[in-house]
Amino acid sequence: MAKRGDKRKIIGLVSEESGERIYYTTKNTMNTPDKLSLRKYSPKLRRQVVFTETKKNLGRNEAPKR
Repeated sequence: MAKRGDKRKIIGLVSEESGERIYYTTKNTMNTPDKLSLRKYSPKLRRQVVFTETKKNLGRNEAPKR
């Protein structure tokens, strides 16, 4: 369980080219307030592409709008 005042947040990395989110990591929000952009391997495209930071739960576990 996370401690109170924990500065590390879980983030998801989304491919800019294919839109898939397959990598998750943590980052310290005090040291790196900007969005992360990392070059990682995409198995769908079978090459390295740029992955950018998004929220971990983006598009998941959200209540449908009525």
